[in-house]
Amino acid sequence: MNHPIARLPAKLHRRVCLVLTEDAVLAEELLARKKLAAEVAGRLSNNVLLIRPGRLEVVLEELRKMGHTPQIIGK
Repeated sequence: MNHPIARLPAKLHRRVCLVLTEDAVLAEELLARKKLAAEVAGRLSNNVLLIRPGRLEVVLEELRKMGHTPQIIGK
């Protein structure tokens, strides 16, 4: 029995900034901070946040204020 292939809509984004956290609890903590939450364009999974274009430096500064030491990959 042949089943038709389900087509799922997908978007391809280039040059995006993501914040990957160790777990969902940390992602929730980041989203609870209003200044940081304003820079999040979306949540891709429990521990991956999509950052608004051009807002990397603001996000890095806020993460550092919170006591985090973000690792930057591919800048």
